[in-house]
Amino acid sequence: MSKVAFIGLGAMGYPLAGHLAKRFETWVYNRTPAKAEAHAAEFGSHAVSLRETAQADLIFTCVPVSRDVDELARRLLPDLRPNTLWVDHTSGEPTLARETAALLATRGVTYLDAPLSGGVIGAQNAKATVMVGGDPAAFEQAKGVMETYAAKIVHVGPLGSGHAVKAVNNALLAVNLWALSEGMVALVKEGVNPRLALEVINASSGRSNVSENLFGQRVVSRSFPNTFALGLLAKDLGIANQVFQEAGTPAPLLRQLREFFEVAKREIGSTEVDHTAVARLLEKWAGLEIQ
Repeated sequence: MSKVAFIGLGAMGYPLAGHLAKRFETWVYNRTPAKAEAHAAEFGSHAVSLRETAQADLIFTCVPVSRDVDELARRLLPDLRPNTLWVDHTSGEPTLARETAALLATRGVTYLDAPLSGGVIGAQNAKATVMVGGDPAAFEQAKGVMETYAAKIVHVGPLGSGHAVKAVNNALLAVNLWALSEGMVALVKEGVNPRLALEVINASSGRSNVSENLFGQRVVSRSFPNTFALGLLAKDLGIANQVFQEAGTPAPLLRQLREFFEVAKREIGSTEVDHTAVARLLEKWAGLEIQ
């Protein structure tokens, strides 16, 4: 790849594009030009206009939702060149991703849906996990570039599969977060020290990534650092429900869980609070704090 372009310099995109700039000529675009200019000053990338990104051999997108990706594709379509590869790191919708891919194919552009896991820390430390859907040959072409910032890259299936796996993964995150919050509210009500309860749980069969790496550091500490917004997790639960609908499979627990997170989004906050703040909804219902 002689040139790569990265569109979307948010919490994840900013460090990812920084890793790319160490190995490739990297053009960056953000809706706020000052952010692209700051990236160029920090990492040696090149801040460019949106239209200029169409001249790259490989285009990355990392934006909030699939609608944004589709809009970008439509704006860039007249300027895109055949044989360009488009890798979408957005946590998006499988159905809309397939529609965007079909649109890009009219210009000879190949699209891969490739959402990320590992959070901001994973992106900063080049330890992200990428789950990729789409053409296997295109995957092999992009894999070597993604290895710049990812420790694990898996081709999970046909177009849309990456988004589906990411949505289900985040639904499982939500299950663990909600269930642990329910349990901890009850334990605190019974007079149990939540830090000691976590110590036991993390040495027992009920442990999870939430109990080991999130709950004590964010909920019990009352810090709730906003690295992944509650509204974004609620969005991913909505996408997971689309996956269940399309698959026609039973998912009574995860469908109900979406409703809980929608209530939390309304009552606790959406973009301005961390996803672990969903515990505050249960605290509000119980009339206590987990501390």
